[in-house]
This record gives sequence, C-alpha cells and structure tokens, in this order.
Amino acid sequence: MAGKKKEASLQTSVTNQEQWEEMLATKGLTVVDVYQQWCGPCRAVVSLLRKIKNELGDDLLHFATAEADSIDALERYRGKCEPTFLFYGGGELVAVLRGANAPMLQRMIVEELAKEKLILEQGGERKAVKEETPQLKSYTVAIIKPDAVAHGKANEIIMKMQDAGFEILAQEEHTLTEAEARDFYQHKAAEAYFEDLVQFMSSGPSHILVLSQAEDSANVVPAWREFIGPADIEEARREKPESLRAQYGTETLFNAVHGSEDRDQASRELAFFFPNFRTASVTEQDGEEERVERTLALVRPDVARENRDEILAQIHKSGFSVALQREVILTEEQVRQFYFQHVDEDYFPALLHCMTSGPALALALARTDAVHHWKNILGPSDINKAKEESPDCLRAQFAVENEPINQLHGSASREDAEREINFFFPKQRTLAVMKPDATEEHREKILEEIRGRGFSVTQLKETVLSREMAEEFYKEHREKPFFSQLVEFMCRLVCDQAQKSISISFLVPPHI
Repeated sequence: MAGKKKEASLQTSVTNQEQWEEMLATKGLTVVDVYQQWCGPCRAVVSLLRKIKNELGDDLLHFATAEADSIDALERYRGKCEPTFLFYGGGELVAVLRGANAPMLQRMIVEELAKEKLILEQGGERKAVKEETPQLKSYTVAIIKPDAVAHGKANEIIMKMQDAGFEILAQEEHTLTEAEARDFYQHKAAEAYFEDLVQFMSSGPSHILVLSQAEDSANVVPAWREFIGPADIEEARREKPESLRAQYGTETLFNAVHGSEDRDQASRELAFFFPNFRTASVTEQDGEEERVERTLALVRPDVARENRDEILAQIHKSGFSVALQREVILTEEQVRQFYFQHVDEDYFPALLHCMTSGPALALALARTDAVHHWKNILGPSDINKAKEESPDCLRAQFAVENEPINQLHGSASREDAEREINFFFPKQRTLAVMKPDATEEHREKILEEIRGRGFSVTQLKETVLSREMAEEFYKEHREKPFFSQLVEFMCRLVCDQAQKSISISFLVPPHI
C-alpha cells in the first residue's frame, strides 16, 4: 500500500530524518521543495511540477516536500525566507535553486534528469554541489487586486512576474476586511478617492505576494514598480503599454496590481501581511541585519478613551503596521496573569485598578526590529524619568496627572512579544475532516491548499469511524432525513478495505 500512496501523490511528504534518508535512497532524480512549518511548501510551482511530470512521464523523476524544522540534515535551511529546491541524484546534492522561478526550475529539472539518466546508463561520477551562503536580498509586496482576480487573470499575471525574473517567496489569497483596507491604505486617507479605494479592496479576494529577484536583488522595489507601470491607467497605456497596469487595469482604482512605493513601505507592508516572514536584508547605513517582527503595544484605559486616534497616528508615523487590534476589558484574574512578574511590586494595586477600570487597546505592531523601536518610542517606564530625560517620548506625552502608572506598555523582548501577543490574540483551533471518498491524490491537494492559506496543521490522524462514532459525531442531524445515509457513508467499506476519514486539527491564523 505504501508504494501506491507515493505514486498517487505528486510530491512525497518528508517530515522526519528517517523519511529523509529513505528518500535519498530513491533511484533517479528527486526534486525537493524545502519549507518551514509556518509557511508550508511552495504552492506556486505545484501546477508546473504536475505539468512536467505528465509531459516527461519518467519513472526516474520524483518530487518531494521536506520540512526543514524537523529534519536534522536540513538545519541550515531553517530561518530562510525563500523557496528552496534541492536536486538529489544517488543520494548526493547535484543542484540548488532558490526562489520560485518557474522557467529556471523547469529547465533545471529537464537538464538534471538527463544527467542522472546518463550516469545510471553509462556510469560515471556525479558532480555534487556544496551549498553556499545565500546572497542577501531585498523584498517587496505585490498585490493582485480584486478586479484582476475576479476576471481570472491572477495566474496569467503570476506567470508574467516569473518570466520577468521575479521570485515569489510567499503567497496567499485573502479578502481584506474594511478595517484592514483602511489600515493598509492609511497613508492615502486624505485622498478624495479613499473611501472608494477601501470599498474596492474589500470587495473580493486579492492575491498577496512577497517578491524578490535573482539578479540585482537590492533594487527589487523600483524594478517591480517599473514592471507594473504608472498608477494612472491612461498614462500607463500611453507611456508603458507593456506594463501590467496597461494590460490588465481598467481605471485608476481598478489598476489590477499594487506595488510598494519604497523600501520602508515594503517593510511595513511585509509586516502587515506576513508578520512571521523573516528577511535577511542589510541596511545601507550600517550593514546590520534587519528582522521583520511583531511586538505588543497596550494602551491603558485612561489614555485609550481620550487619545486613541492620536496614538494610532504616531504609531503609523513611526513606520509600524497594526497587524492585529482589539479593545478588551480585563478581569482581575487576567491582569494578574498578564502582569505576573509585577504582582509583588508596591505599584501593583494601582496597576490593577488602572487595567480593570475600562477597555484597554491591544495592538500587535509589526515592522523591522519592532521590539527595539517601540521601546525607544515609549521611553522610560518611570514617569518622572520619562518626563525629565525624554519629554518627547509617548509615556511622557500621554502621562495622566496624579497617576503613577505609565499609560503605554511594550514588550521587553522578542520572546515576551510573542507570549503577550498570544495572550490577547490567542490562536484558534478548529477541526477539519476529509471524508472517505477523498482519494490519496485529493487528500494531498487538500492539505496543500490548507497550508497554502496560512493554516498550521497540528495533528493529522487517519481513522475508520464505527457506526457509533459516526452517529455521535453527527448527532445534531439525527432527526434529519439524510442522517442514516450520512452515517453509512462515513463508515462505509470499499473493495473490502476500510476507507479512512482523515481528521485534521489546525491553528487558524488571526486574520482568517
């Protein structure tokens, strides 16, 4: 049965060291999509791999996905932010491709398969390659807008991106809420068309992508803007007829695609849509590594009531994106849990009173080096010290008279930030069940789609439902006319073998 499952699946899933070693022993060429658990395999190339497999029809060509987080041999690929494809022949690494560059991937598969077949037929040594440290890249956010998606042009646009040398490092389909659209386009709030823009961008699904380039990657932002053309459709058609906006746009708001205006905006937009995405870009000024990360900002009740809009304006002005936002009234127990390190301090009773007096505003802020920047903007935690040493800091500006507690909180470290964000924005879990009629190939595609939409699969189990289990599971439908048929279907037998239902427990991304 194991052999048949691998044949039915386009890509063999490798999730531990033992499976990795078994894969290396496979005869022929194996192309491995190395991924990290948080983002899943590269969905953008699956249709291409299927096309290549169908066209070549070669039993010596194999495809696999490998989770770097759980395989010791792939430790060096952890923390990387771009798709990586490893080519193995005879257990040796013979080629590497970084980025979802479709034409290059297709060419390398054909060439490396030919080399491997020649070695197997005539003998000779394979030319193993050694992985080198990847070139530092810059990144930009691209959005294929609802009008282009609705007209079925998304895949066509994506192919043109790849043909032009842009690498797709992450991709998701997402329908913006009105609140998300307002926040994302906050810098255009003064424009007359702002409300129309918000309504348009929240009217249907968009494709949101992270792009880089193999060549001259430091200039990906201007290169992408040059490729999409002017925002005004008439200007684009007149001056850049080959641009994406000239080809696919209909009017200024409906100009098909979005591109970050500069490096700073690209960083904010990356943090807005992909807060867990890790970059390895280098600042021009000091050569230090930048990290897109999140931090928690907590505006305490007294200030949240009076100064909410002013504080949010300063947050945006400082280059942060508000990735998550909610108002919350904390109970005494929740305050004690969140501030567990401060419970024994003299000021805790005042803090407890402050935090339970009304709704506080919790924000997950995202940008490069977010924890450090937010702490700098807040200033010292001691109010008197903040007023004396940093009168322009937020804690000094928004201090409440006769109130010894500072009115804004920031995470002390990256570890604290994730813990505190999870406190206010806990990840949800839900159950998905693939029913017995889903074939092995269908199951692989469904899992592929689940991970591609930003869900994390935390548990996967195949099980044969007994009649009692099926009846209990669907008990709310017991009085419905289809109940018996449903129960029979969920625990049916096919070809004298029990068809298995697959239950999946997975984490729901906060913005879904």
